[in-house]
Amino acid sequence: MAYTLAQKIIKEHLVTGEMKAGSEISIRIDQTLTQDSTGTMAYLQLEAMGIDKVKTKRSVAYIDHNTIQSGFENADDHKYIQTVAAKHGIYFSRPGNGICHQVQLERFGVPGMTLLGSDSHTPTGGGLGMLAIGAGGVDVAVAMGGGAYYITMPKILNVKLAGKLRPWATAKDVILTVLRELSVKGGVGKILEYTGEGVKTLSVPERATITNMGAELGATTSIFPSDEATLAFLKAQGREADYVPLSADADCVYDEEITINLSDIEPLAAQPHSPDNVLEVSKIGKIKVDQVAIGSCTNSSYTDMMKVAAVLKGKTVHPDVSLVIAPGSKQVLTMLAQNGALADMVAAGARILESACGPCIGMGQSPKTDAVSLRTFNRNFYGRSGTNSAQVYLVSPETAAASAITGVLTDPRELGEAPVIPMPEAFLANDNMVVSPAEDGSKVEVVRGPNIKPFPVNTPLAEVVSGKALIKVEDNITTDHIMPSNAKLLPFRSNVPYLAEFCLTPCDPEFPARAKANGGGFVIGGSNYGQGSSREHAALAPLYLGVKAVLAKSFARIHMANLINSGILPLVFKNEADYDSVDMMDELTIENAPAQIAAGEEIIVKNLTKNIKYVTILSASDRQKEMLYAGGLINFIKMQNQ
Repeated sequence: MAYTLAQKIIKEHLVTGEMKAGSEISIRIDQTLTQDSTGTMAYLQLEAMGIDKVKTKRSVAYIDHNTIQSGFENADDHKYIQTVAAKHGIYFSRPGNGICHQVQLERFGVPGMTLLGSDSHTPTGGGLGMLAIGAGGVDVAVAMGGGAYYITMPKILNVKLAGKLRPWATAKDVILTVLRELSVKGGVGKILEYTGEGVKTLSVPERATITNMGAELGATTSIFPSDEATLAFLKAQGREADYVPLSADADCVYDEEITINLSDIEPLAAQPHSPDNVLEVSKIGKIKVDQVAIGSCTNSSYTDMMKVAAVLKGKTVHPDVSLVIAPGSKQVLTMLAQNGALADMVAAGARILESACGPCIGMGQSPKTDAVSLRTFNRNFYGRSGTNSAQVYLVSPETAAASAITGVLTDPRELGEAPVIPMPEAFLANDNMVVSPAEDGSKVEVVRGPNIKPFPVNTPLAEVVSGKALIKVEDNITTDHIMPSNAKLLPFRSNVPYLAEFCLTPCDPEFPARAKANGGGFVIGGSNYGQGSSREHAALAPLYLGVKAVLAKSFARIHMANLINSGILPLVFKNEADYDSVDMMDELTIENAPAQIAAGEEIIVKNLTKNIKYVTILSASDRQKEMLYAGGLINFIKMQNQ
């Protein structure tokens, strides 16, 4: 039988189930990654499971999100992660070593392996031919403990690349093209597999940019073949031994297919406030720019940075523009410093940030009131920059650098000849900022600061689930709406009781108080509820506030899984029009909840206030149903181990 590349890797790692789209499967996980924003919770959950030492081939804990230390909280969390990693067999990437996805690609990624990460942009590894998937922290904790990762078998969408990119057109423009065609919901339940003659024209860093932003499509993951370009990258990293050639069988059959002609692509921008609101830079026009931010796990590679330096060399940043640049890793930053490119950036007037996520996740560099900010990042959701009135555009590094000089949104083709940056024959490989775990973990004392609080655990599912509709929100509500992420709140990722006070406040500032006053209840959502980041805090904070179920038109994959992991019912209106008939503070109830769940997909929710019945769909496997009965994954695991 012929297989796609993704199917080959899944087949090699399959633990249970059949590779039939829509059915539940479980796969063995080779590698895991966490970052400090989600890592504290993942490791608290790992400890709660009683796992002495991780059973993966390699697990790495990165410090890259909460690096601003304006109080003790972040530093305390970092020390906790470092000591718990040492104790349990996990490698620790120190702050300053770089962004998790960039470093993982450079130093640890292996073609054909599975990677599970507690960050939605883990699919970056697909640029190297990995099956790399973002998940909630508890799923990653289970994988570290040797447990399989459960997922609905996705459909495989073939993105066939033809032609070759013209000068000034970039990998960022490729993924923006895909987003424009498919939308932020177009990848839900799918793996995007890139094939075609155009693939061999793209380097691994370019492929990683494309797979990174596949997360904005809602896709399970994205993947490129492992070929000569992969070998060249690994050889330059001194990791030639990790190379494995991998590709789809010539006669395999895909569930869906689209074709993108690289030769037709020109510089693009995602306009506010969605990554799929894409238009040509030339058509948007020369709008005044106040801030330019270059970096993030999407566009902070060595070649990206070198192109930016080439554009800036001998120029001066426009006086009305604040330009900040964050190289993606210590490797990249050191190479820029050695070859003089960093000096070109500084001489032009750029402010150099540390190798971390920084402004991409709201950690500093919030633009001024009503600013236009051009960012090479992956998300431009409303308020994510830290300034609600800001207009954020997502662009390529070349477009960003050109605009920083002119002071207006600028098509980089106006600059003339495009810089050509070859892939280095040898990267500067130095892993001295990666700390190996202790040989004897039993001798390591885990250090816990006062900001680290126990995570909330649900109770077994009640016979009757009832409560008021505490809030009603629109379509495309992100995890940034549900659990805001900014420089003030990120330090409290290990303190759910504190975070819960801000749950859904971008939608309704009174929500936390209302939830507590009514003893919890229901959330009413639109379509694609919970898109964006993998943060399971967007499930844990509602759990802490007593949310029992979310009724929505549809859910984003990771958030739906996180709700089930927390024992919260994710219910989809069978008739979308029913959404319109629910009002805030309506009294809702689900009678005989366990029996209804056991009987099938359809769950009847009664609106007692209006005397209406809603038919909702619970898309849960038998295993997930058992988790819901138990009150979440942690309780389910404990029951299994009794």
